[in-house]
Amino acid sequence: MHTEAWVRTTLDLPRPLIDEAMRLSPQRTKTAVIVTALEEFVRKKRTQGLKRFRGRVHLDIDPSALRDRS
Repeated sequence: MHTEAWVRTTLDLPRPLIDEAMRLSPQRTKTAVIVTALEEFVRKKRTQGLKRFRGRVHLDIDPSALRDRS
């Protein structure tokens, strides 16, 4: 997802929060943990934005047919 140019940034982050994120994440670097957290944040916000349309857009989709696709 992050194929664009990187931005070098200095941040003051709470050590306990970084330590816990490092412990809980499969990522092994602080940069990777923060990038993963930002990606997850963006994904959640985009999903919330789509939920506004729930029940307002009619899609003629057969969920069973979608599950059977290979």
